[in-house]
Amino acid sequence: MRPLNRSSTSAWPAASLVDPRTLMSIRNLELRARVVVEGFWTGLHRSPYHGFSVEFTEYRPYTPDDDPRYLDWRVFARSDRYFIKKFEDETNLRCYLLADTSRSMAYGSVGYTKAEYAATLAATLAYFVYLQGDAVGLLTFDQEIRDYLPARHRSGHLRQVMLALEKPALGRSTSLSAPLERIVEIVRKRSLVVLVSDFLAPLERLESDLIALSACGHEVIVFQVLDPAELALDFEAPAMFEDAESGRTLFIDPGAARKEYRRKLEAHCESLRAACQRLGIACQRLATDRPLELALFDFLRQRMQQKRRIRRVARTTAGRF
Repeated sequence: MRPLNRSSTSAWPAASLVDPRTLMSIRNLELRARVVVEGFWTGLHRSPYHGFSVEFTEYRPYTPDDDPRYLDWRVFARSDRYFIKKFEDETNLRCYLLADTSRSMAYGSVGYTKAEYAATLAATLAYFVYLQGDAVGLLTFDQEIRDYLPARHRSGHLRQVMLALEKPALGRSTSLSAPLERIVEIVRKRSLVVLVSDFLAPLERLESDLIALSACGHEVIVFQVLDPAELALDFEAPAMFEDAESGRTLFIDPGAARKEYRRKLEAHCESLRAACQRLGIACQRLATDRPLELALFDFLRQRMQQKRRIRRVARTTAGRF
């Protein structure tokens, strides 16, 4: 797992972090997303990282010392909050969220499921992008495509995204190729593509699908969402375990199987990370007990790093001519 640097995590004000269990008790998904985004802004303002990203600190909360001429009234109309527009050099972002709704995402040991956590993550990113005035789209999938909403920024669109994300995870199996191939087929303009899944599926075709996506000029970010019990296999007593997608049952003694299980899971996750690393794609693994404000920070930090790499490559290439 590659979390934030220790200094980054410890420097984030704990008071601005919402416990995920408390967050998931909020039934309305859009309200959950708003709570995370507002907590993020509060934490960013109080931490040493305020102003760390040109693109994603486009807005900051208004303070009495600010010039009211720079208030963004459109953001106020949507959020009932006063924000100052800081930067205008990054516009017309199109963000597509690809959310896994297969049955394996319905597992949860912490009072809520991976699907609920992933939906809240996707909703948070959607709300954040939409708040900036940019277009957001959604594609949900299991073994096939379920819902598709093109990237838009218009009245009522964000609500449609939230309604689609609120649908339960019922798909029997997972096809990681289906959503990536669909985006390649239908999205012609360069976009940001965020893939959210537990990735507990065969990865043999994933790299070639990601290559095709990157070849179209899309920027890609990957979030792997896993339950803490899946990471640790910290069950105590032997029991029958059922694969949520195949229905296969096995009798397992966790104490005897834990070491080999962790080895195989880490090898699988390392395959995912290595494929992404070879393509320069940001890949973050999130346990579902991780505060989503930090996940949002991960997202923005990765975007900033990717843009720096692109600028370096562009300067290097230009210098050759």
